Amino acid sequence: MNIRLFKPSFGEEELQAVKEAFDRSWVGLGPKVSEFEQAWQDFTGAKMAVGLNSATAALHLALAVFRFPEGKKVLVPSLTFSSTASAILYNRLVPVFVDSDPVTLGISLEDLERKYDKNCVAVMPVHYAGHPVPMEKLMPWAREKGLKVIEDCAHTAGGMYKGKMLGVWGDIGCYSFEEKKLMTTGDGGMMVTNDPELFKDVKAMRWVGIDKDNWKTAQTYTQADQDAMHWYYELNVLGYKYNMNDLAASIGLVQFKKLPGFNQKRSQIIRQYLDGLENLPGIIPLLPYEPEKYPYQMFGIRADNRNELMIHLKSKGIATGCHYTPLSIQPLFESFGRNCPFIEKEADRFITLPLHADLADAEIIYVLDTIRAYLQ
Repeated sequence: MNIRLFKPSFGEEELQAVKEAFDRSWVGLGPKVSEFEQAWQDFTGAKMAVGLNSATAALHLALAVFRFPEGKKVLVPSLTFSSTASAILYNRLVPVFVDSDPVTLGISLEDLERKYDKNCVAVMPVHYAGHPVPMEKLMPWAREKGLKVIEDCAHTAGGMYKGKMLGVWGDIGCYSFEEKKLMTTGDGGMMVTNDPELFKDVKAMRWVGIDKDNWKTAQTYTQADQDAMHWYYELNVLGYKYNMNDLAASIGLVQFKKLPGFNQKRSQIIRQYLDGLENLPGIIPLLPYEPEKYPYQMFGIRADNRNELMIHLKSKGIATGCHYTPLSIQPLFESFGRNCPFIEKEADRFITLPLHADLADAEIIYVLDTIRAYLQ
């Protein structure tokens, strides 16, 4: 077999949606982006949602809207993708890396307390693999300290925690629709908030500084208000080319309808993995997975002899990964790091196993049998 680690799940519906965008001859920032934003806003219960070309862009702008003074500090877990901490550098702020909870691998609330000082202005919890950070504990702590909270929800879409969608606990939530995620637009992201005033400049910031529904202008400028100066615009904020486009949004609207089914299938696969790996020597699940409660973007294990097991799985056609090498030991961030002793050591035991909505039962059984054979 040749089993992929991640893959998007597409059907004819996505192709038809793209064809319809072609037929409209509007594939840039247009009405489908607005439709997708409204759908995501309703889904999460947020008061405003803005579509972007990536979660990286969302994280960058999420920090940028606060206009923190240069050199202020942002608390961020070491165990996350580079984008979370890179967004801090983009804003000329200083990342303060926080160790992981030994059980959940989410940001350690104890180390968070240790790392905080009066120069910290924000905290960026990451719902690692889709497992919730205990937001009911983090939020009161952050509010007491006057910190802004930006939730990195790249690994979750539809995760409910204590009756509230992940992503709307903090000031801003950032989601990813990259091809490996729970649903995809190819590449894409979304940011949400319950404080629309925070987003007053975001639509300009995502589109080179121009806050203008250009698709509406194109449809109406020859009809109503023929004396209006339709070509006029102002640049009041520094903008980026971060907008989502109608091709991506068209795919996203189809994938969004499939998301509950995708999440259910992933939960079933994780349950099969958990049952199949039970009591295997030297192997434990990466997290305290609760697949009947939360949708997970990744499934993994912690294993003794990690490297040898990964090479063995590779030799049998099974793709694996490690999510992630802690940022606090990466050369780019090392001057801020080497200060998260638990995760900097424990990450050497991590193996990410194949997980996607199209993974077949026979493939899951093959992965489990191959792991068992290695341990014998």
